Amino acid sequence: MDETRTVPGDAPRTRRVLVVGIDGVRLDLLDTLATPHLDAVRDAGFLAPVLIDEQTPTISGPCWATIVTGVHVGKHGIWNNDFAGHRLGVFPDFTTRLARGFGRKTFVAAGWDPLVIAQDGGPLFAAPTRLVYVAPEAHTAEAWERVDEEITVDAELVLRRDPIDAAFVYLGAADETAHLHGCGPRYRTSIENADARLGRLLEAVRGRAEYALEDWTIIVVTDHGHVDEGGHGGRSTLERTAWIAACGPDIAPGVAPERELRHVDVAVHAFTALGLEPDRHWTLDGRPFATTAAESVVHEAELALAEALDVEA
Repeated sequence: MDETRTVPGDAPRTRRVLVVGIDGVRLDLLDTLATPHLDAVRDAGFLAPVLIDEQTPTISGPCWATIVTGVHVGKHGIWNNDFAGHRLGVFPDFTTRLARGFGRKTFVAAGWDPLVIAQDGGPLFAAPTRLVYVAPEAHTAEAWERVDEEITVDAELVLRRDPIDAAFVYLGAADETAHLHGCGPRYRTSIENADARLGRLLEAVRGRAEYALEDWTIIVVTDHGHVDEGGHGGRSTLERTAWIAACGPDIAPGVAPERELRHVDVAVHAFTALGLEPDRHWTLDGRPFATTAAESVVHEAELALAEALDVEA
């Protein structure tokens, strides 16, 4: 598969991927909240539920590991929020695979320790080309909002100016707010804050000098839900229900996926969106969301995202 797409009469277009992980956002609340930027991604592609499988704990560590490695918990070996005993050397995250195996420029920004530093058995992201880490000053919802804000500011700069092939940006305030205050008004406001930051990341992508010659795939994903009083780790439907939203050149706007999506599909689609075929010896468990070669669909997806963002600007 080729990493560029050539439209007759135009210069080759470079494929790039942005994955935004928003921790602990309940699917059943999204329709009640002001999330125009997530809605824009949905309208330019899809937003679909993900039911966490029976083997995977509804805990951030196992779920994010599954999302970014493309393999199930039995392979990557992360069963809780202590990553000790992991098998990430065999099943690395997609940013590390891209950097080490393909020489691609990758970027990760996060504030949760085991994702990016040697803490609690981490890091999950072993070797992206570039990394931003912002530690919370305290275990409070307000401190995590400040972390997400700093992460967003740094990510905006990188996404707007640097030749990044694939990026992962983690926003954790909503999950921490639910743990500390339940799924009431403060949690819902935190989700809306995350959506506003998502909008800024999308605007940074659209503000790139090379944007007219690029095809961006945008993936937004959450890892798990929450019970009403805040918390997860059990097997209730609220805890097991996550979601994926995505748009891009291989995704028809407004068309629901033909099959049930899984967290393992995210990393695999990231490779596919860059025009790369995952090596079968990696034994990844996911599949791309949906693909189409129709140029009309590519154009429609681009217009749908641009128009949605312009309306909400």
